[in-house]
Amino acid sequence: MHFKPAILFIFLSSYLFSERVEFQSANPFSFNDIIENLDNQEKQTVYGDLKFPEEINDDNIKYPLVIGVAGSLGWKAHHYEQLEMYRDMGIATFELRSFSSRGIESTVGTQVEVTTAMLILDSYNALDEIGNHPNIDIGNVAITGWSLGGATTLFSGWKPIIDAISPQNKFSAHLSYYPPCIVSFEDAGFTDSPIHILIGEDDDWTPALACEQLVNDLSSEGVDINLTVYKNSHHSFDSELPLIYIENGYGLSECRFNLRNDGAILMNFLEVPMTSPLLQKIGLYFCANRGTTVAGNSEARKSAHKFSKSFMKKYLID
Repeated sequence: MHFKPAILFIFLSSYLFSERVEFQSANPFSFNDIIENLDNQEKQTVYGDLKFPEEINDDNIKYPLVIGVAGSLGWKAHHYEQLEMYRDMGIATFELRSFSSRGIESTVGTQVEVTTAMLILDSYNALDEIGNHPNIDIGNVAITGWSLGGATTLFSGWKPIIDAISPQNKFSAHLSYYPPCIVSFEDAGFTDSPIHILIGEDDDWTPALACEQLVNDLSSEGVDINLTVYKNSHHSFDSELPLIYIENGYGLSECRFNLRNDGAILMNFLEVPMTSPLLQKIGLYFCANRGTTVAGNSEARKSAHKFSKSFMKKYLID
């Protein structure tokens, strides 16, 4: 299924060239909604900000691109900093605005207003729209994201979702910061593009152990996926935040779910599909803890930035 979006407006600033890009997407709650019933989902207009390393006056100049997807708290300073780092490398960036497009500020404590399924669909529809831009090298586009955006980055590589959306274009690389790796796949088919996960050893929101297990499982199936775990590091280790307690955050350390081929994620309890907000809430009740922490770690942050630059250079520039 494809939509015909449009670029809205262009404005210049003193430090970058930026365009707001608007496109049509939809509001699937679950992966199952994408795989089984995408054509019947409520339509949704979404926008994002496409930024270039420099002012452009020549349609023959083409830039590689990184699409960024924020976490459950929305866009934060460390997200912007990293995208600016890519622009300094000569890579264009796209800030996906899925939350503000839907009038949402945060999904912490609920995780139902804007879901991973919505963000994945938004990301592919954005990719196809940006593919029309004369200054984007559509063959060299990566996706990166943090937490909920990290989940988007990771699961956007799952073949059943890609096949259901049937996008015109694909991501050349997936760089996922601290995603929830708490599923096992009935169908381990993934993109042949490289996937890398960066996560903190002390993450009590999205556990590193689950990512270690997932990477081992998928690697054994031939998926090009790798993992870096940073010692003494919490969720949002790449920020400059002090240690902060998030009272209503879902700690997922005890949660593990099975993901069926049809996109249904099954509760630990009786294997009931969590295909609605109520069923998801019930499923999390049986395994998740309330109360999580976030904190920056200067050494991990520095190391992650160095790795991220190398990763994007390898797969988008070299």
